[in-house]
Amino acid sequence: MDVILLNKVENLGDLGDMVSVKPGYGRNYLIPSGRAVLATPENRKAFEERRAELEKAVAEALAAAEARRSALSELSVTITHKAGEEGKLFGSVGTAEIAEAVTAAGVEIKKQEVRLPAGPIRQVGEFDIELHLHPEVNVTIKVEVQPEE
Repeated sequence: MDVILLNKVENLGDLGDMVSVKPGYGRNYLIPSGRAVLATPENRKAFEERRAELEKAVAEALAAAEARRSALSELSVTITHKAGEEGKLFGSVGTAEIAEAVTAAGVEIKKQEVRLPAGPIRQVGEFDIELHLHPEVNVTIKVEVQPEE
């Protein structure tokens, strides 16, 4: 299935690229989420007419992500959670809790932007957490998990 990308998609291509994807990926994810359209002659023509408008929107999204990165670059967040004697948490700290704590600190992020490649945090301590704000913009923040008293 050939599609035209309407914005940058990680590991696939940039705005305006015509790429071949598996039918399920295109039909179930790219097209419904507005990231791509089918590569028909009519859609190619319509895309070329809207290209400047789409490029402007992509540039604005990148600028907004850069501004958020500068606000987050030196941020450190503390989360308290119930823990046992050895520092092991009862439960875990996941993406939702981290997103809530960062939003409470003054910079709005969504839980989908928090990357935890090793899974949720299950120990007390200080961790470097990567935030994926835009396909081209990542920032690392410090998250300290402390036991409740």
